Amino acid sequence: MLLDGEEWQAYFRDFKRSAFRLEVHQTYTMPFEAETFRGFLDGEPMPDGFNAEWHRTIQDHVAAGRTMTRAKIVRQPLTPYSRYLFGWAIPGNVAAGENYQIVDITDRPNPGLPEQDFWLFDETTVVHLNYRSDGTQINRELIQDPEIEKYLAWRDLALESAVPFSVYRT
Repeated sequence: MLLDGEEWQAYFRDFKRSAFRLEVHQTYTMPFEAETFRGFLDGEPMPDGFNAEWHRTIQDHVAAGRTMTRAKIVRQPLTPYSRYLFGWAIPGNVAAGENYQIVDITDRPNPGLPEQDFWLFDETTVVHLNYRSDGTQINRELIQDPEIEKYLAWRDLALESAVPFSVYRT
């Protein structure tokens, strides 16, 4: 089942305990980020209020006792998109209360994590984020009857293999 619009947004509004994201790609080509990504590459200052709506979402969940966690796989040297995330996006997410972890596999093999981006909501619901090789999102796919133990194991492995963004050195 493919998710879009309000149906997709409801997952971020309605989860009860936790939301976890595994990010595996080094570049994402998201139309809504095109202007700010270009500004970052051109050396412009970060716009006032950058990602403010997302930061409010994180803050509201954290204030209600829910957790939002991400694990991002990276390889050095960082792609321009990853530098954009590290410079502009992730610090604000962390300040808002997101637990953002980095899994650097530059000098070590992948510890067994999939090549599939996904969100795991409340340890019961899995949504795959499917991308083309250039980082353009194809769709968001609700996985019917996921092998939940597999996704929980991948979450745990990612977090065991990670360091907090706040201590990661690029």
